[in-house]
Amino acid sequence: MVDLREVQLFSKLSEKHLEEIKEHAVIRSYSRESIVFYEGDRGEYLYIVLDGTVKLYKTSPKGTQIQINRFDAPAVVGEYACFEKMPFPATCEFITDGKMAMVPYDYIYRNLSEQDFSLEIIKSLTSKIMVLSALIHKETIYSSEAKVAKMLLENSEIFSKLKYNEVASILNLTPETLSRIFKKMKKEGIIEVDRQHHVQVLDPEALQMVIENNKIKTCTNCLADFKKQMGMD
Repeated sequence: MVDLREVQLFSKLSEKHLEEIKEHAVIRSYSRESIVFYEGDRGEYLYIVLDGTVKLYKTSPKGTQIQINRFDAPAVVGEYACFEKMPFPATCEFITDGKMAMVPYDYIYRNLSEQDFSLEIIKSLTSKIMVLSALIHKETIYSSEAKVAKMLLENSEIFSKLKYNEVASILNLTPETLSRIFKKMKKEGIIEVDRQHHVQVLDPEALQMVIENNKIKTCTNCLADFKKQMGMD
């Protein structure tokens, strides 16, 4: 098992708590594209990614997959369902082969009275809230072209590391939409893509202009529209 101190949720815990977690944890191996839990499932465990990478995504009523986040080991997923005693708000899927440690909820509940234990949990939940807030901001403010431009400026390497359909999922776009935007940007000399699909930004100022000129959508209440799309209203 990985050093649990590398996991933010457990980084401040005593050696006693760390050993107890190891004793209670159930280790399970997963292959690529395996589902750890589905959105709406009720769980009995807190999940720790020991090896590999997982993605969390929600599914809209129309069946659209909206990726919320990706986690590389070591990381904790499923805190919300654990502490709120609610169904999982998203689906968790391995995008590589990997391993999970599953810690029973009962053990977590017994230790919430410990100040250092509960404080680290609060910090972890707060960071997840910030991720969701950033997702909502991105979905309600930026157009498709602006989202692609922002990704190209901030992390152009991701287009070389991942398949286009995976990048499209992260941006909450269809692969066809992403391809169309790339073709337009290549035609206008903003980017260049070689045969190995390595992306080179030729005109960062043009990308910045795309972000600035396309950041407002036509919806009158974007946040309400986003909640309706996700079935959150």
